[in-house]
Amino acid sequence: MSLSSQITGMILEMLGSSGTIEIQRNELAQTIGCVPSQINYVIASRFTPEQGYIVESRRGGGGYIRIRRAAMEPDQKVMHAVNAVGDKLDERTARAHLAELVSTGVIDKHAADAQRRVVQRSATCRRRGQGRRQGVGIQTTAAR
Repeated sequence: MSLSSQITGMILEMLGSSGTIEIQRNELAQTIGCVPSQINYVIASRFTPEQGYIVESRRGGGGYIRIRRAAMEPDQKVMHAVNAVGDKLDERTARAHLAELVSTGVIDKHAADAQRRVVQRSATCRRRGQGRRQGVGIQTTAAR
């Protein structure tokens, strides 16, 4: 198991059923036996809004990092995903949003797989030079 996976596992265990933790980065790094920047990396890459987490931090001697599971209703989760995407969507972000929507029961696996294929096909076209934009174009009813 990689160090990042160990850190992620420990943070998830600490989150438990409460859904909120406050940690001190240096203390957690010392407990695990890594450098504090590794904690930063894990939090930045595995505890993102796309994955259903809200991260707050306070710097300084008494500083902390607070991680909360975002508690939202299914329709709020969909709107959060739409608002977070904006006009462009890269494949990695799309996969993270879809995984979060499936894990919380907002959409089923079949719907996510279909959407994943569309995003993957669009990304493949862009890599081949058939698309001009960096992300998948999303047009919401508000943008029309």
